[in-house]
Amino acid sequence: MKGAFNNVVIYNGYPLSLVVAVTFHSVILALLLYLQSTKGPEALELVQPTVVKVLLIQENPQVANERKRVERRQQQQRVREREVAQQAAEADQQRREQEQAEARAEEQRKARELASLRQRQEQERLDTERLVREREEQQDREDEQRRQRELAEAQRQQEIRDRERQQEAADAAAAELASSEFEMVQSGMSIIQQAVQSVWSRPPSARNGMRAILQIRMLPTGELVDAVITESSGDPAFDRSAENAVYSAAPFRELQALPTNVFNENFRSLSLIFQPEDLLN
Repeated sequence: MKGAFNNVVIYNGYPLSLVVAVTFHSVILALLLYLQSTKGPEALELVQPTVVKVLLIQENPQVANERKRVERRQQQQRVREREVAQQAAEADQQRREQEQAEARAEEQRKARELASLRQRQEQERLDTERLVREREEQQDREDEQRRQRELAEAQRQQEIRDRERQQEAADAAAAELASSEFEMVQSGMSIIQQAVQSVWSRPPSARNGMRAILQIRMLPTGELVDAVITESSGDPAFDRSAENAVYSAAPFRELQALPTNVFNENFRSLSLIFQPEDLLN
């Protein structure tokens, strides 16, 4: 393409403008000659032609070629400069975009750090409030525990005093009951001794120093279950008289009035001692 253009511009080493000027004047001259040939001599007027001065400057083809090479180099240089400028502009645009991206990233980082800082501050505030609340709750628990201990101690002291009073009352009641039970036991024993002694018939073989012990078992109604000699006097007649006296004196109805515990402890199983001098428990 550039070669064809150069052929048009440069024709045998002459510039295009010169060729065009010569061609134009040749066409005008031919037209005038044609018009003169078609009209009569009388009508022909000679018109002073406009003087056209053509300055023909012949340029050295080597210089023209060198000039064109310089122009091409300049054009290429301008193209390279435009490319470099475009690349610089693109690089600058990329740099600005990178800087903007970095600025946005920095802003986001600062925003995250600020959010993290606020979150830590909020967490620290919550932790502080929680610690204060826990200390208050711990103090309340300790106060409550102290009150409970004081109350428990007061109750314990009151219980001790109550138990002491109850113990005193129980001791008094026990003493009174023991006295009453002792009296009841003595009264029951006396009844049995008197009943047995009233019916005991001592055999003629009885002598002082003899002793027979009988183990008797009774019911709460005073009825006799059995009587067993646990220690013999050595005289069968004396032993049989003791057994007959127990069976003859039974039942002992007066024992029905005794409390059950008193009867069980003292009269359910009872030992009686028979001696010629007296009937002893």
